[in-house]
Amino acid sequence: MPTVLIVDDALFMRVAVGNMFKEWGFDIVGEASNGREAVELYDKYKPDLVTMDITMPGMSGLDAVKEIIPAHPAANIIMMTALGQQRIIVEAIEAGAKDFITKPFEKNQLKTVVNNILGYEEL
Repeated sequence: MPTVLIVDDALFMRVAVGNMFKEWGFDIVGEASNGREAVELYDKYKPDLVTMDITMPGMSGLDAVKEIIPAHPAANIIMMTALGQQRIIVEAIEAGAKDFITKPFEKNQLKTVVNNILGYEEL
């Protein structure tokens, strides 16, 4: 069963995204509400996939990517962004994030990104 770490400062987003991954057969190994928690949980669980919000209190998602990727170059991180954050997305991709999705998104959009990153035909 593939594992996922969900990172977002909004509880409702963590729940919504978590429900999608549960439906697709993923094991949610952790949830984080900021980048610092994300780094700690990534180091602990080394999940197959991470969904990472960009704007969070304390440590941002971008800063978390910049800590996770050097230690774990194969990390599969999907950035979740609001409209208007394209510059940050480019920086996150350059830092090693695998892809991004813009909020709000449809379930099938996320599913397509996940399939592409993990090399699945279809979840």
